[in-house]
Amino acid sequence: MTAKKFFSKIISPYLWLNLLAMAIIVVLLSLGLRYGLDLYTHHGQTVEVPSIIHKSYNDAEEMLDKVHLNIVVSDTDYVKTLPPDCVLEQSPLEGDIVKPGRIVYVKINAPHTPRRPLPDVIDNCSLRDAQSKLAAMGFLLGEPEYIPGEREWVYGIKCQGKQLATGDRVSIEDELIMQVGDGRRDMGQSVTYVDSNTYDFGEEEEEEETKPAKSRPHYKRQTEVHEESSGHSESVPTTSVSTVQTPIDIPTVQTAPSVPSAPKPVKTE
Repeated sequence: MTAKKFFSKIISPYLWLNLLAMAIIVVLLSLGLRYGLDLYTHHGQTVEVPSIIHKSYNDAEEMLDKVHLNIVVSDTDYVKTLPPDCVLEQSPLEGDIVKPGRIVYVKINAPHTPRRPLPDVIDNCSLRDAQSKLAAMGFLLGEPEYIPGEREWVYGIKCQGKQLATGDRVSIEDELIMQVGDGRRDMGQSVTYVDSNTYDFGEEEEEEETKPAKSRPHYKRQTEVHEESSGHSESVPTTSVSTVQTPIDIPTVQTAPSVPSAPKPVKTE
């Protein structure tokens, strides 16, 4: 490219028009951000939040609309002494300084008592745990009803005479009666009934113990008398040996009888 062509493009009106358009766009964007953002955020504009507690929803909406505030229902609750659709809580609170267009969240009173699902406490926890869970949810609890079962274990819940199940929706104004074990039966133990007429344990052993122990008889042993052919004889005195009586469970050893010595021959003249 020659220098003449280069300088001809630099001084071209098409190039300078493009640069001017770009500059105008940048200036407009800057002014838009500067003033448009203030308009959108209500810069420098504030309003005071009025008190709408215990006002009806329609009255509260009119009061907030006058100060350019919006109202949205975030939750409901139930207070028996207040009329339905009455504002119970508001956020932001009364007297707070906010910008116009701010949303005020309110909690209104329900037209009827709320019904909440029954938690899983039946046959799943003790009396103390069930009471803490139900009380935290706002249920009204009555005196527990004790039935045979494991001590302090929840076996059921009744409401107005009807048996409830887990997940049933119950009004918080209805009284709940928990059926609790009184400890008269341990569910972990099994009971076996035995007929005393059929099973007589220990009688045979007692009969054997009452029987008298047998004793061995006394034995007597005598020595024989030996006579000589000559007519002279010498007799050996008879002796009796008696055995000692021993219990039946101790064996005794019987000794063999003693053999008498032979008589001496008598000399004749």
